Amino acid sequence: MKEAEDKSKLVEVFKGSLWECELVKGLLKDRGIASNIRDGLLANGVLPETMLQVALEVNEADYEPAMDVIRERSKQTLGE
Repeated sequence: MKEAEDKSKLVEVFKGSLWECELVKGLLKDRGIASNIRDGLLANGVLPETMLQVALEVNEADYEPAMDVIRERSKQTLGE
């Protein structure tokens, strides 16, 4: 019998400024998707937030639902 695939790995779904990642994180949370901002402490403590891009990560199992939320946001932002 084949072992179940481990879906506990974190994968990057979005990259941008700290405030953009916080916004997307809130959208994901509204859909019940937990996420983590990578490099957020560095952005807050060392450099002005506009100078550093941070990454938003989700559990690998939540990748597709998270990307659906991000694509929906992109369409709204572009006015489609």
